[in-house]
Amino acid sequence: MSEEQTHCQRCHMRVHTRIPNSLQKCWAFVIAATVGLFPANLMPITVLSTRGAPQYETIMSGVISLIKDDMVGIAIVVFVASIVVPVMKLVGLIVIMLSLQFKMNLDNRQRIVIYRIIDIIGKWSMLDLFVLSIMIAVFERNNLVGVEAGPGATAFGAVVLLTLFAAKSFDTRIIWDKQLEQR
Repeated sequence: MSEEQTHCQRCHMRVHTRIPNSLQKCWAFVIAATVGLFPANLMPITVLSTRGAPQYETIMSGVISLIKDDMVGIAIVVFVASIVVPVMKLVGLIVIMLSLQFKMNLDNRQRIVIYRIIDIIGKWSMLDLFVLSIMIAVFERNNLVGVEAGPGATAFGAVVLLTLFAAKSFDTRIIWDKQLEQR
């Protein structure tokens, strides 16, 4: 019996030495997240209603509004968390996977550092949606402004989840396996 066909002695579940089809799963999540970036950034993430007139805000229009209102620090945080981080997570995963598949000259330690950064950032990716939900609850409770999550919020949430799934489906042991194959 080969090592991959062994079963756990307690629960009798199949034990894998590597996550099966790790690269394929990761690619699928990365491609889906990349497609989702477009509606997440182009569609309204919030719909503000004041005096019955809806005002649609995308991530970028929200950043621009914050800058116009002299809230540059918050605008930078929103821009980095909502636009830069998701794109960099996807670019990082793509670089790692392409470097493995095409045997590009990238050190394994660099690949692991990139992956660890993506994994750490992934835990904070839901912060934007958490802030949006709090904002909606506060505004709705005080009847200040009607605030609703727009379709861009759903797309953004999907992108966040897909990038988290992509990072978790990637088996980092593949990096070291590829090194052994090259010897």
